[in-house]
Amino acid sequence: MTTLPDRPNSALLVIDFQKDVVAAVHDREGVTANIATLIDRARAEDVDVVWVQHSDEGLPRDSEGWEFVAELVRRDSEPLVHKSYRDSFEDTDLEAVLAERGVGRLFVTGAQTDFCIRSTAHGALTRGYDVFLVGDAHTTEDLTEYGAPAPAGVIAHTNLYWEGQRAPGRATGTVATAEVDFKG
Repeated sequence: MTTLPDRPNSALLVIDFQKDVVAAVHDREGVTANIATLIDRARAEDVDVVWVQHSDEGLPRDSEGWEFVAELVRRDSEPLVHKSYRDSFEDTDLEAVLAERGVGRLFVTGAQTDFCIRSTAHGALTRGYDVFLVGDAHTTEDLTEYGAPAPAGVIAHTNLYWEGQRAPGRATGTVATAEVDFKG
């Protein structure tokens, strides 16, 4: 249903699941396990797993905190996109990576819900992709001291918000890990 021509394939995006990014996030173990399950399923079904890795002045490239968490291991054959903005498409080669693989349908996972997850989902939708947020496979840290709701509330609200998101000619929604259908 994507508006992108000749893009019948799906991809799993694993966004910023890096040591320092997820050091203090809500339900780290549960979310990590769900992402690992999705990676295994995607690989078994020959669905591309695309890794996105953030760097900036607070998260320098090649630092230990910049590395992906040990529980999630990227294969050399899986695309890696480096970014420095919240939207994973902004000033990166993500679009070219997805186009090369005929991807028009994205399943979004990772961190952080209220920043890079939400920005990337919107970026994908405005670029014509079908975008599904995996509701139990994204997380965020506690930013209540800055006026944000507690992490569980941010995640629940983002899932609710994305479930109701619509755009002409595109499919969207929030799905649980167990309900992800890469081929559907």
